[in-house]
Amino acid sequence: MALSRVVGRLIGVRRHLVDPGGGGAPRVSRPVRAVVVGGGIAGMSAVVVLAERGVEVTVLEAAPHLGGRLGAWPEELPDGVQRNEHGFHAFFRQYWNWRNILRRADPTLGFLKPVPGYPILSARWPDEEFGRLPSAPPANLLALLLRSPSLRLADLRTMDRDAALPLLAYDPERTYAEFDTRTADDLLTSLRLPDRARAMLFEVFSHSFFNHEAEMSAAEMIAQFHFYLLGNPEGLAFDCPDRDYATAIWEPLTRHVQRHGGRVCTGTAAARLDRTPDGWRVTTAGGDTHEAGHVVLAVDPPALAALVAASPGLLAAAPGLVARMPAFGRPGPPYAVARYWLDGDVRPDRAVFSGVSRQPTLDSVTLYHRLEDEPRRWARRTGGSVVELHAYACEPDVPAGELAERMRAELAALWPEAAGLRVRELRARVEAQAPAFTPGSHAERPGVRTDAAGLYLAGDGIRTDFPSALMERSAATGIVAANHILRAEGAAAEPVHSVRPRGLLAGRQGRAPS
Repeated sequence: MALSRVVGRLIGVRRHLVDPGGGGAPRVSRPVRAVVVGGGIAGMSAVVVLAERGVEVTVLEAAPHLGGRLGAWPEELPDGVQRNEHGFHAFFRQYWNWRNILRRADPTLGFLKPVPGYPILSARWPDEEFGRLPSAPPANLLALLLRSPSLRLADLRTMDRDAALPLLAYDPERTYAEFDTRTADDLLTSLRLPDRARAMLFEVFSHSFFNHEAEMSAAEMIAQFHFYLLGNPEGLAFDCPDRDYATAIWEPLTRHVQRHGGRVCTGTAAARLDRTPDGWRVTTAGGDTHEAGHVVLAVDPPALAALVAASPGLLAAAPGLVARMPAFGRPGPPYAVARYWLDGDVRPDRAVFSGVSRQPTLDSVTLYHRLEDEPRRWARRTGGSVVELHAYACEPDVPAGELAERMRAELAALWPEAAGLRVRELRARVEAQAPAFTPGSHAERPGVRTDAAGLYLAGDGIRTDFPSALMERSAATGIVAANHILRAEGAAAEPVHSVRPRGLLAGRQGRAPS
């Protein structure tokens, strides 16, 4: 065992058991029906657990494919069909709940491959490397600070240490009580960091949550700093599938659910939800109805708000849920994804994944022909490359093609060799589905339970009582929703894990915000 892992265990930075699971029969003892609306990570995590316990569960997914923001679908190119995806995702190693679901697709997780390095690129400053750090805190933070070209010892002396203390002292109640009404931008400014350190070490981090720091809760930024760096024994290391998401994840998970009696319906949008004497009725856009004792709504915030608005009976059945929707249903800023098939390659020493700092549009670069099997084969056959560019929080009302070309021009400023590559194919899109974490929103953010019996929520915007984020929050809330149903029906629940629940210095009292 690595020394840093030993240190992590000694100071209590280890996997935390949020819910031990168990507590009932292995399977439900009588017929129980459930409908899950949404076939992304949250919805399918709920479906997997429910189907395994004998619940007659049906998932309704509006898109023609599963996955939500982890979706994949075929694209017709002139030289053949290639899978395209919604965008790059890092499977961090503290995503324990999501990985437990993925083990149903592959018990060994053999399709997940380590991604070496995690550089942050800048046109103004030297690259910053977030990878290859010790795994356990605080050794990872100390190593990052000691080797960082963006932060010198003299800078630490001028930094406001009282302002920085909350980053090390996450507490699930105190942090939100003191910092949720402040912006992440305000918190970063209070640190008195050099502009270079702020840009390279912190702003890149906040953009990864599809929010601008000027519009993001400082408490949420502190919580995610804890979840990704200071509260988990796995560090910032992550893995990625070596095949497209449909082949590696959604097709085998669909087979697993079907083997356990579950139904997976794609291209089937839920249009209305009604309370019935025996539970719930979900009506689809095609007019079909699904009756169930339990319903899990596992869709993105705008879709959830639209479904609630189209279900007038919820005003009486779940008034608290209805009241939260106007604010919750407004998503974060739009994000853009552009996948380029190019006629040549960038330098061989370029990282598979790179974050980008302080470019007007571009936030990350992924070299898919060095990541997944199908793009790798295409590149070998054609001599080209498959490069995906992301803008995590971009300007509204700008066409996808224009954003794509802006990102490509910004990439050429960082990697000059990219300027000479000819575009063979481009697939670009702009969407606004990610949750917003605006200042002051935490208290009214809905949790998994609603105020209506048998109705639950899941997704990466849903509040949890334990640290979680992005894919892991989606999976965790899906499992928690399933556990509520299973316990109500006398069946055993699934274990749920998270990182250390409080920060390393949570016992100290930080300075109250001004």
